[in-house]
Amino acid sequence: MEHYLDNSATTRVCPEAAAAALRAMTEVYGNPSSTYTKGREAKKLLDASRRQVSDALGCQPGELVFTSCGSESDNWALLSGAEAMSRRGKHIITSAVEHDAVRKSAEELERRGYEVTYLRPDATGAVDPEAVRSALRPDTILVSLMLVNNETGAVTDIAAVSRVLKEAGSGALLHTDAVQAFCKLDFSPRSLGADLISVSGHKIHAPKGVGALYIRKGLRLKPYILGGAQEDGRRAGTEAVPQIAAFGEAAQLAKARLKENAARMAALKARTLDGLRASIPELRWIDTAAPHILSVSLPGWRSEVLMNFLEAREIYVSRSSACKKGARSHVLEAIGMDPRAIDGALRIGFCRYNTQDDVDALCAALRDARDTLAHR
Repeated sequence: MEHYLDNSATTRVCPEAAAAALRAMTEVYGNPSSTYTKGREAKKLLDASRRQVSDALGCQPGELVFTSCGSESDNWALLSGAEAMSRRGKHIITSAVEHDAVRKSAEELERRGYEVTYLRPDATGAVDPEAVRSALRPDTILVSLMLVNNETGAVTDIAAVSRVLKEAGSGALLHTDAVQAFCKLDFSPRSLGADLISVSGHKIHAPKGVGALYIRKGLRLKPYILGGAQEDGRRAGTEAVPQIAAFGEAAQLAKARLKENAARMAALKARTLDGLRASIPELRWIDTAAPHILSVSLPGWRSEVLMNFLEAREIYVSRSSACKKGARSHVLEAIGMDPRAIDGALRIGFCRYNTQDDVDALCAALRDARDTLAHR
């Protein structure tokens, strides 16, 4: 029996989202930019799906632009956001624990002549808003900090960061990568005070290949992809209506059950930690607020070996972000975890489909792995 516990890497597509995508591919398959009947049908579906996602995020439909993924949204927010503000300065604030989509965008901006300050996180991976205050300068034009860290589950208080910017009289744009937070934590652009928010479909049971960028009303960003006038002239390319329709269904379902799902995942996270601590005394873990991400470590055992042991029992977790493809976690290094613990780290990601059986299978398998490997 399969036990999939790597939902921070991706989620299985829910039946409702799959049905929406199939309908769009086989029935409502027109180009939404076409003016005849099939095109108008597709445009109607596109608009309805945009309302579903914008309602889930808590913004106006016109403030939401569909993209191909969270990484594109992050790239667009940083590269075009910095360019839009470049007349005011060239200083950017981010952190040492951001997703590579933000980190590499920041590095690209450095190559273009911008100066980037990389804030150090606390021991969980969260960034103290007061660190932002200390790093602010008159020429700071952009702050980008993720809401939920994708490896540890640490939650950064983006609303407090927004207050810091306002109290300092800073005109800097505030961007947050909310890919791991969307429909897992209860927030909105207004509650966060953010100008730009990145979200993704495949973390909430929609297909891969669709994301969105919230752009505060009145903020004009240069298009990241050039060509046609789709998405109100903000992103060229024929809209991926099947993926967008699925994203809409998934977002609507996840938002409607957010509190219920969050409580369920938090309970599974607590059960996992209790089970592992009881049987593995040397276990290390990171205590974070996100209900769906748990980072643990078995120092002295390598993550790859543990994952192979688990995979043989059809139990799936990861060692860090799937985007790292086996490279050592820059997040765990940045929070000061010792190398032995990093090498034995596992990330467990929960979703609404997980059960106590999944947790119990994982705990039993890790206990067996520890005992088996210890006698080799």
